Amino acid sequence: MQIAIVTIFPQMFDSFVCEGMTRRALEAGQLQLEFRNPRDFTEDNHRQVDDRPYGGGPGMVMMAEPLNQAIGSAREAVRGRVIYLSPQGRRLEQKRVRELASEAGLVLLAGRYEGVDERVLEAEIDEEISIGDYVLSGGELPAMVLIEALVRYLPGVLGNEDSVKSDSFSAGLLDWPHYTRPEVYGEHQVPSVLLSGHHEEIRRWRMKQALGRTGQKRPELLRDLELTDEQRELLDLYRRESDVQES
Repeated sequence: MQIAIVTIFPQMFDSFVCEGMTRRALEAGQLQLEFRNPRDFTEDNHRQVDDRPYGGGPGMVMMAEPLNQAIGSAREAVRGRVIYLSPQGRRLEQKRVRELASEAGLVLLAGRYEGVDERVLEAEIDEEISIGDYVLSGGELPAMVLIEALVRYLPGVLGNEDSVKSDSFSAGLLDWPHYTRPEVYGEHQVPSVLLSGHHEEIRRWRMKQALGRTGQKRPELLRDLELTDEQRELLDLYRRESDVQES
């Protein structure tokens, strides 16, 4: 996958590309990152990329000309959709990450200040994506979040290819609880079913926990799912067991 990032702060990505899955993806050749700085497409001595908004108001707005040229250069290097990381965009969800991971290339625009000239959005942007209903100083961190989510789907990046299949939200549910050594920690012990070696019982326990956790923490996710008979049975069992523990 090729990704070009349009940003006035490419140095923010230095540590991001040197650690973890992003580094492994780059080293394996599964990921290629390009950077385009709009300041490199200015002609004035101050390399100005922002100006005051028409109509007045606080802050500055990123100018159309250097952004358009930077995006155009990124498009030439990486053929793909142009995504603007914006709080006004569609909320990023695992389903969309999975869809975007199949793209050969993407261009990510990381805005700054009060936003970008609307004419850039109209002419250049294919899609706007938000990582949440809050405001950051720029789109660099959201771009990193999106890239981190995408590289998990690239072949050979994860140590275990099955990990991505069991991630939270991959099946529309939150993840089940995880345990590792020691078997007993303080007054808490690993659930006995996980020590049983009985794969079918472990599968059912994990499904029950995932359903129950989702119902407790994110009930709106369950409303969007068509549960199987087994899943409904396990969810009812989880709720009955929870009621017994609370009584």
